[in-house]
Amino acid sequence: MTVAVMWEARAVPGRGEELLAWARAQELPVAPVRRETFRAPQDRVLVITWWDAEPGAEDLPELPEPAEGTVTRAVHRWRFESVDVV
Repeated sequence: MTVAVMWEARAVPGRGEELLAWARAQELPVAPVRRETFRAPQDRVLVITWWDAEPGAEDLPELPEPAEGTVTRAVHRWRFESVDVV
């Protein structure tokens, strides 16, 4: 089974490049099958990691919260299980 872990944060205005660099530099204790980093308007950064794991696996590593003052709100995190690959 494939589980995707999504991590999304919105930087304080003008600090999007700093947040992007920070997210890209974060190493996880175990390498995922795949990791992809995105940016979007309003200084948003999204990191998706793909894992060969069972749904509900609690031990999948995630990026931490960035330093205080870097983001406008708490990081949003979601986990999804794959249901179809085309």
